[in-house]
Amino acid sequence: MKRSLVVLIALLSVLALAGSSFAAELKMGKADWAAHGTRCFAVAVVALQGDTIVGAYIDEYQMLGKADTIGVPNSDKDFGNAFANPDQWLASKKVNSDFYSANMARAGSTVTIADNFRALEEFVTGMTVSELEALLNSAEPAEFVDMVTGATLVDNYGYLSAFLAAAKDALGN
Repeated sequence: MKRSLVVLIALLSVLALAGSSFAAELKMGKADWAAHGTRCFAVAVVALQGDTIVGAYIDEYQMLGKADTIGVPNSDKDFGNAFANPDQWLASKKVNSDFYSANMARAGSTVTIADNFRALEEFVTGMTVSELEALLNSAEPAEFVDMVTGATLVDNYGYLSAFLAAAKDALGN
């Protein structure tokens, strides 16, 4: 979460330097999305200029073991007391990329979760909302595993759908 805030602040700072007319045309959108199964959730953020995605960020959060990971802010405080399993906390997959990617490697993955997410962010940047929507309607979800260069996640379709939801949110802002 901290990293996404830093990315957002940096993006807004660059836009402020570019001039108020450009910044006025920028719209931000966010989607909380069930992109990958039922044991986690993704947060996708996009910046639109007109109907074109000019910036994208995604992370996914899951309950992970406290012994090996870094939890979201306040997981070690009152917020964390709400979780049923005292040995787990809510954690970012990007922040814990090394840990999470080691589990993925046991299943045969050679690309870290952070690199997979980065490839997806780069893939949607430059697309229009209608292009992304048309792409998602062009094939079955299982076919998206190999559609994004550098991203080999089983649920690429779900992550791309999260970006579409965030882009539609931005259009409504």
